[in-house]
Amino acid sequence: MTDASTPRDHAQTSLATAAARNLATTTKSAPQMAGISPRWLLRLLPWVDVPGGTYRVNRRLTYAVGDGRVGFTSVGPRVQVIPRELTELPLLRGFADDAVLSALADRFVQREVAAGEVIVAAGAPADQVVLLAHGKAHKLGVGKYDDPLILGVLVDGDHFGDEGLVARGDAWPFTVKAVTRCIVLTLSEQALTQAIEDSPALQAHVETFARLRKQPQDKSGQQAIAMSAGHAGEVTLPISFVDYELRPREYELSLVQTILRVHARRRHLQ
Repeated sequence: MTDASTPRDHAQTSLATAAARNLATTTKSAPQMAGISPRWLLRLLPWVDVPGGTYRVNRRLTYAVGDGRVGFTSVGPRVQVIPRELTELPLLRGFADDAVLSALADRFVQREVAAGEVIVAAGAPADQVVLLAHGKAHKLGVGKYDDPLILGVLVDGDHFGDEGLVARGDAWPFTVKAVTRCIVLTLSEQALTQAIEDSPALQAHVETFARLRKQPQDKSGQQAIAMSAGHAGEVTLPISFVDYELRPREYELSLVQTILRVHARRRHLQ
């Protein structure tokens, strides 16, 4: 006789997540937009029934991509950007040729900047990509009454200048000044141009990026919606079409479950 309390060999009793997903129905969010009233957050606060185990976030297509920070490696005093990390730059987002990325990483020149020194000056030609490997810097502009204005704070991993290289002849719209001792890596316009000429794949990628930058965009990087307001009478209303991301984010929800055994034996008092 087999004792019921003896543990049996474990046997799989449910599908794996990947297999179950093929049988499930995806639960979709309502189309969302960035840059509108925050009242839409109230629609996300209540619990959402997700029978399929996967939650997909559908959002409008955004042209402004790549806003992450870049990673570096260091050997002694030498600092080098990790080739794959260059895809965090808007210009190189989605580019997957490791050989070309490695060649680009080798073209960056290391430079040390003392505290208080200007890294780039407003009005000067924007002819380089700048990566901040170490330190802290202020992005400076001019206020309404020509007073200095801090537009932002740059720290390890921040970058700027790559979008300006697409449009030749641009000037820096801001000044970047080191607050502490900084280590920066720079890629000149000439070096980037040579890399583009050496790689047809990179050339096609940069042309696509330049084409997307010309699309009318709102401040959130989404395609701008043409509107007409303040008119009188019957006018011809503008027509706009907005697209959505082809590969939206999906979250696979995990399951938490257990078997709880409780003694139901009662004691009778006489």
